[in-house]
Amino acid sequence: MPAMREFFHRRGKFRPQAADDGADHQIPEDLWVKCPSCGDLLYSKELDHNAHVCPKCGHHLRMRARQRIAHLADAGSFREWDAGLRPHDPLGFVDGTGPYAAKLEATQRKSGEPEALVSGQATIDGRPLTIAVADFDFLGASMGSVFGEKLVRAIERAGERRLPLLTVSASGGARMHEGMLSLMQMAKTVAALDRLGRAGLPHLALLTDPCYGGVTASYATVADAIVAEPGALIGFAGPRVIEQITKQKLPEGFQTAEFLIEHGMIDRICPRDELRGLLVSLVDHYTRGNRRPEPPDERPAAALTAVLVGAGAGAAG
Repeated sequence: MPAMREFFHRRGKFRPQAADDGADHQIPEDLWVKCPSCGDLLYSKELDHNAHVCPKCGHHLRMRARQRIAHLADAGSFREWDAGLRPHDPLGFVDGTGPYAAKLEATQRKSGEPEALVSGQATIDGRPLTIAVADFDFLGASMGSVFGEKLVRAIERAGERRLPLLTVSASGGARMHEGMLSLMQMAKTVAALDRLGRAGLPHLALLTDPCYGGVTASYATVADAIVAEPGALIGFAGPRVIEQITKQKLPEGFQTAEFLIEHGMIDRICPRDELRGLLVSLVDHYTRGNRRPEPPDERPAAALTAVLVGAGAGAAG
């Protein structure tokens, strides 16, 4: 009888097989990403294809340094420099979370990078340039002595090879674990950029979220053209610190890219999917015909304004 009952029992066309108890069926942690702006859950693969821009609200999520390079540079064109340079602990610094040396080692393992700056040479739409990109996942892309050294070496190679320089900045500021050695990088990088400018070579700066502290106060804003992504937070001290010191309520949108362009602190806000085209136009403007560019005070201001604003785009992109 049990066999006859089994014969007449209605079955589905497909029967799921029992899972192997020993198999690992956990969902990967990075499969879904929550948009910090609209709160929607985004499929990570879809986010990768959309250059880490939320398809629902347009929010520009943060990108790692190598993701940024892959997005901007021509495929296979990037050649890294100074990959072997690694930071040390010159002061034997220890804080409430432990030794700086241990923190460096843990960060290097987790991020897969030896330092917070990735530099090298690449092409964008066939135009060669030097590129230096900060990785916020490495101690908030704080600028320590090796960060500054890698950047200065990249600037000097740009001068030797007669190449434009592109810096992509996202940082919390100076790396205070290295004390004065970290603060010295502000003067060191700006001095190198001054030499690059005297050689008639352009520095194009892209500011991404967030960009604060000594990085904003030094090399990131010493540029021929300063471009920011939509919604990027850019400043020196954080809004809470400023409010505490000034005892005043800050205006809405303070330190956003949109606020800064209204007050003349940056030249252009550019969505991520338009960055390559804008960078190509800027490189062509400054290096037209492979001739030595004219000094900054002799460059035609109207032509540069047209490149930054864009045809009918408006100052805010």
